[in-house]
Amino acid sequence: MTNTDPIEDISIEGEMIRLGQFLKFAGLLDSGGNAKEVIIDGYVTVNGEVDRRRGRQLHDGDLVSFEGKTVRVRP
Repeated sequence: MTNTDPIEDISIEGEMIRLGQFLKFAGLLDSGGNAKEVIIDGYVTVNGEVDRRRGRQLHDGDLVSFEGKTVRVRP
């Protein structure tokens, strides 16, 4: 990870959230449509690996990165 900014914790309700929802919830993207496109195009990583599944379930501690910003899922 080349990001020098601190990792921001994003608290979610419940035990999990889907990747597309999380990108919008965390403020990384403005809309679900944008989230779908950047995920499918391979611009989002989860725990350091590209994941093209918008419905990927994220859990406590997962790290999501997009455009140089990394956020961590927290319940």
